[in-house]
Amino acid sequence: MEPPPHLQPVLRPYQEAGFQWLNYLHNINWGGILADDMGLGKTIQALSFLQHYREKYNHMKALVVCPTTLIYNWENEIKKFTPSLTYHIHHGSARTRSLDDLLKYDITITTYGTLRSDIKFFLGVKFDYVLLDESQAIKNPASKVTKAACLLSAKHRLCMSGTPLQNNTFDIYAQMNFLNPGMLGSIEFFRQEFAIPIDKLGEADRKEHLRRLLYPFILRRTKEQVAKDLPEKQEMILWCEMQDEQRKIYDAYRNDYRDKILGSINDQGIGRSQFTILQGLMKLRQICDSPAILNEDEVFENHSIKIEELAREITEDISNHKALIFSQFLGMLALIRQKLDELGVKYEYFDGSTSAPDREKAIQNFQNNDEVRVFLISLKAGGVGLNLTAADYVYIVDPWWNPAVEQQAIDRTHRIGQTKNIFAYRMICKDTIEDKILQLQEKKRALAKDLISDETGFVKSLTREDVEYLFS
Repeated sequence: MEPPPHLQPVLRPYQEAGFQWLNYLHNINWGGILADDMGLGKTIQALSFLQHYREKYNHMKALVVCPTTLIYNWENEIKKFTPSLTYHIHHGSARTRSLDDLLKYDITITTYGTLRSDIKFFLGVKFDYVLLDESQAIKNPASKVTKAACLLSAKHRLCMSGTPLQNNTFDIYAQMNFLNPGMLGSIEFFRQEFAIPIDKLGEADRKEHLRRLLYPFILRRTKEQVAKDLPEKQEMILWCEMQDEQRKIYDAYRNDYRDKILGSINDQGIGRSQFTILQGLMKLRQICDSPAILNEDEVFENHSIKIEELAREITEDISNHKALIFSQFLGMLALIRQKLDELGVKYEYFDGSTSAPDREKAIQNFQNNDEVRVFLISLKAGGVGLNLTAADYVYIVDPWWNPAVEQQAIDRTHRIGQTKNIFAYRMICKDTIEDKILQLQEKKRALAKDLISDETGFVKSLTREDVEYLFS
């Protein structure tokens, strides 16, 4: 099958093969799991297929269910790759309660939590396709969200997950049962026939039997297998949507600083207001990480969508790959350490105060010990002279104006001796100062190259309009 013409130049060879595999599943009327490694473009493969379906049948009602943080990734990929498909985000307190609203769109995007609470509403729609992104979310057959997903009425079903099997054989049962009900028998049958013999007794022939049963319905390519089709380094944005508590604190601080700064600009001009502007920007960026790291009289609790997202990525997505995590704020690194300790994830750490011998020890342990999967580094301390080629994922938790500093961080792993392709993610809270800085960076890209080597340089280049925009 030919992919849609406008996507042919965009799709890499393995992605085109993925598109054809999705077509094949459609033709034989079975569901499957697109299980490529993280970062290999599962979304664009799914979208190219949905575009093809829409063109072929002239109509489409598709439902995409994903974790909250991926809603905007779907939105951005639709705008970028399949702009002719109409979509609607069904999420948040203002979401529609009218079925007619949903029926106007090709694709409805929702979250697992919303699916669980709105399942009665969704039962009113007969979907052509239901697609579960990060489908390991339904690995527990007894959970409400799994039951809700299985109730949906759909002609065709697809799953996407870089890690469909995380802990044990049983993880795959619920996903397969959603896709092709009855294929693996009842829960009890599966437990006796496969789960116990494979997980408890390690019986190789049972494992092989299950592998052959599942083989036609799971397409998995690892980064290593498709390395020659990949650029050496890919940079992406990981959109994060603040929850209510964090958003409330953010809005209060933003309003407060906006009044303070605009007042100061009116009284003494923009030149003399730079300190207040910098202070305001710093506070808002800290709240995007977590209000708990604000150095204020009032102590806030740790409400952090970024830490939740990092935890999800590390435990669910990157499987056995290694990751570097950079933050400019030591308080944030401390909170991430706490979270990794809770999750039992082994990591190394250093910041500016770590002595040279301790740094060297941490680097060697990260590079050579397979059990250590994460390295936490403060952005300033990790900028130069580090060689961390064992990592192939990089997370920049709090992006900053100066793209050069971020590039230095990413290049800790993208160096001579690196045999793997690098995926770098900037974590950005939607509708916040971070989001707006990105937009401004686009506008001032030429400026940024020449002028903006540090944050005061950035603040000096701001106009009153820019300041109003940043604090709006």
